[in-house]
Amino acid sequence: MIRAATPADLPALRALQSLLPETAPKLLVTAIDGPGIVSVSVDGTTVGGDGLPVGYVLVTTSPETAHVAEIVVASDHRREGRARRLLAAALARLRKTDATRVELAVEPDNDAARRLYGSLGFEDVRREEEYYGDEPAVLMARPP
Repeated sequence: MIRAATPADLPALRALQSLLPETAPKLLVTAIDGPGIVSVSVDGTTVGGDGLPVGYVLVTTSPETAHVAEIVVASDHRREGRARRLLAAALARLRKTDATRVELAVEPDNDAARRLYGSLGFEDVRREEEYYGDEPAVLMARPP
């Protein structure tokens, strides 16, 4: 199940965020409390409530451009289609905004992520050699 994140999810989301090589803790809090989109994938085996978040996507928005800032799924829940569903849910929400472009950055050698993004209509825009500090990234984009 995919749902909007709530402030009560923050401890679980911070634990997931620690799996990422680059993080934006303040951005996560800001997006949950206000502008932006934070959707969570919850563990369907949890009894009662909405379930424990096992993945999330964080999207920042500006008047015309949305940026997929973070996407992460817990290791024991990968290869279940959760990242695809998270991105699809975010894209559906973005179609209700004024955004005309959705963009993201990915490490050039992350073939699995690049295949996922490509299958959802993202196309390579350009390569930036020092996007992640001293490391390169491929910038990808698509309409919402």
